[in-house]
Amino acid sequence: MAIALTLRKYLAENGVAYDIISHPHTSSSMDTAESAHVSGKNLAKSVILEDEKGYLMAVIPATEHVKFRKVNHALNRHLGMAIESELEDLFSDCELGAIPILGKAYSMESIVDNKLAECSEIYFEAGDHEELIHIKGASFRKLMKDSQHAVIC
Repeated sequence: MAIALTLRKYLAENGVAYDIISHPHTSSSMDTAESAHVSGKNLAKSVILEDEKGYLMAVIPATEHVKFRKVNHALNRHLGMAIESELEDLFSDCELGAIPILGKAYSMESIVDNKLAECSEIYFEAGDHEELIHIKGASFRKLMKDSQHAVIC
């Protein structure tokens, strides 16, 4: 599988330059970081949450875990983990577990952990388990400017 079509289109529409980093098939974000020879602190991952208001994408470093109490406090919501089988329709051009971090490309609200704000380089899933997208930190901040930002890890 190549870069997800929705992702490719969104990056083009926003004029964001990127590189594709190929790596052996992996099943976890930290394995991906090791396999691709990138820092887990610079590998952003998406965690899909949901509540009665709908879905939300949390974007955090691969080295971290979402702290639900912090997300819920920041957004005044009661979010929990989304059921993975429900995500197939939302991210139809992606493999489960390899969802790109750009929620807006998929019409999904996002919250970004503050630890990613100062990264000079960001890597994230391209939609499969064998490719990463690499962008400059400034491009990441541009793409995430309309998202909520908070300490959520």
